[in-house]
Amino acid sequence: MFTLAAAHAATCPPSAIASLEKPGAGLRNGIDRGVLWRIERDGRTSWLYGTIHIGRGDWVRPGPTIQKALMQSDTVALELDMRDESTARAMGRPADPELLARMLSGERARRLERQNTEACVPPGSLSKLQPILQVTALAGLVGRPDGLYPEFGVDETLAVAARNNNKPIVALENAADQLKVLTGGSESEEAEQVDAALDELESGKLRGQLKELADVWARSDAARLARYPEWCDCLKTPAEQRLLKRLLDDRNPNLADGIERLHAGGKGVFAAVGALHMIGPQGLPTLMAARGFTVTPVLTNAQEQTAQPMPALAAPSPAPRAVRGGKAVKGQRGKAAPAAAARGGKPAKAAPAAARGGARAPAKAATKTTASKAAAPAAKGKVRR
Repeated sequence: MFTLAAAHAATCPPSAIASLEKPGAGLRNGIDRGVLWRIERDGRTSWLYGTIHIGRGDWVRPGPTIQKALMQSDTVALELDMRDESTARAMGRPADPELLARMLSGERARRLERQNTEACVPPGSLSKLQPILQVTALAGLVGRPDGLYPEFGVDETLAVAARNNNKPIVALENAADQLKVLTGGSESEEAEQVDAALDELESGKLRGQLKELADVWARSDAARLARYPEWCDCLKTPAEQRLLKRLLDDRNPNLADGIERLHAGGKGVFAAVGALHMIGPQGLPTLMAARGFTVTPVLTNAQEQTAQPMPALAAPSPAPRAVRGGKAVKGQRGKAAPAAAARGGKPAKAAPAAARGGARAPAKAATKTTASKAAAPAAKGKVRR
């Protein structure tokens, strides 16, 4: 959802659509990427797919293994359905003007303005959003020089694929809860996170983190992903550790509840959430095994990926027309809202997505994972290796 029209200056990265002028083989032919587990219980099969919330144009078409799992599933479950109208409204709701005046003044405001200018974000495009969402949006744009765009985020392309195949989409969370996770529930906590995000944007460290994570994800390298705390340089302070806990460990049980509820209701579920939700003792494969599911790794080993011939795929529209989504796990329903893709050089009006376990998290947690070094499921469930 960080789809903002960049100023067409020579120093600005090309837009996502412009980057598709010469699509690679991956756009025409699906290549398996990401981490995937099959989970089984009660005679039914569901899936856990670890995604990344930015992507390359070559990643638009899911690979053959992912496509097969999608076709075998009844429902696609995402953290949020960002094309749902109520979700888009919640994420784009203007922040309290008094809060903005308190938090975004003085040197912090000047730093934020400089980052908007460097990211080629039109003046005022983000200025009314919650402060943490403003830096989250900038974090989503930092990978563009490396060919990584929010418009090609894996969750978004999966949602398009699901709707094209008439698969209902279910939200495992709601926007209000994600916003609460981001802000930490206090103004001081949010201000600390905004400053930390600006530090990483200014230093260039975040760009390196996102590129490394994207490369690990594309190789289906679950072992490297599980060792993220060893190389991310992002879990050094108590504030960073608190944010990590809120973003991952505190949310994973609720994600597992939603997946289990859908599966128990007779649905084969393709659950696609940020890849960092999949690892460690609180990762979803571990939690689902503890709930009696048989968990089988499908795509978890780094290997050279080979494209499989498939019908040609047209380049994605900047703003696909909305269609109705499915019911959210918590009973919410709403019309799908159009994606906030760039149109004719004008900035999109939709707000950025809330933090997730992948690249859409705020800068300090954009690519964080748990401190565990393995993703071994708990003993209560069966695990196939």
